[in-house]
Amino acid sequence: MLTERQLEVILSVVHEFIESGAEVGSRTLSKRYLKGRSAATIRNEMADLEEMGYLTQPYTSAGRVPTTMAYRIFVDTMLQRLPHNERGRGWIKHIEAHRDGLRGALSKASEMLSRLSNYVGMAAVTQLERIRLRKIDFIRVDSAHFLLLVILEGGIVHHKMVTMPCDLSQDILEDLARKINALAGYEWNEVREMLGGYISGELGRYADSCVSALAELDAILAGERTTLYTGSMSNLFDVPDFQDIGKFRALFSILEQENELAKLLARYGMKDGIGVVIGEENAAPELRNCSVVLSGSGDGGTRAILGVIGPKRMNYERVVAVLDRVLRDMDGAEGDE
Repeated sequence: MLTERQLEVILSVVHEFIESGAEVGSRTLSKRYLKGRSAATIRNEMADLEEMGYLTQPYTSAGRVPTTMAYRIFVDTMLQRLPHNERGRGWIKHIEAHRDGLRGALSKASEMLSRLSNYVGMAAVTQLERIRLRKIDFIRVDSAHFLLLVILEGGIVHHKMVTMPCDLSQDILEDLARKINALAGYEWNEVREMLGGYISGELGRYADSCVSALAELDAILAGERTTLYTGSMSNLFDVPDFQDIGKFRALFSILEQENELAKLLARYGMKDGIGVVIGEENAAPELRNCSVVLSGSGDGGTRAILGVIGPKRMNYERVVAVLDRVLRDMDGAEGDE
């Protein structure tokens, strides 16, 4: 459990590192952010936070830099206090009547996101209503993983190893599979709605894990019907974090794999509202130095996703504001960025 002072240090380190790109020292925090705290006190807190995994020290006598854990606290705190997160819900209804159609609107939005964020804008649209299940199995491999097997109508087979948020017994997994298989032949969006009450009402403390399993299913099935749009990638050449050719190649490789990128957006864009996936939270190893800010919105069997991909050291507040600005432009609302 973090103390209030430790939280202040984490937020200050992340903010300063985003601004400067340089290791952050205790004297900098004392002068710029935590003026009521001595450098010695802050230095002790930073050492404790390093042991806890929130900060890391590139080399001896250097300042600290934030880890993904620290970025997560910073981003969650930001999203809680920004009003933009509410605007990220239900926006698909406003753009389906766009003069260029939903797909035309998303294509333009991806370009606008690239231009305004200076990173890479992305958009995707998925049709889930025509996908029908034949059979599904969850096979427990160990306390942290299960194998997901999906058979669709027409004999299409998918399989994937999934990490569980908490340990689920094979009995729980089989019970969930039985509930899903009892709905074989229904369209997937109908199956998902029918399962909602069962998961929240009967699975208790296992509900979060089962919701995660359904999110993985969403991602697999969405990959069948996802159309992807990406904005200009030329901005990446001017991003300091991608001057390292290795990091640039890793990101560019995933941007070139449209199918994998579509699955990425589908996996993390199945919840309405604005969300952020940071560094090692990304399933793709190529994105361990990147973050994705996205907003998903669904209407019946159609799901649309807008997002921005950039370095882990991105200006999250600005990117969320850009995403909000694009959503407002798309639905005809007025206002400044």
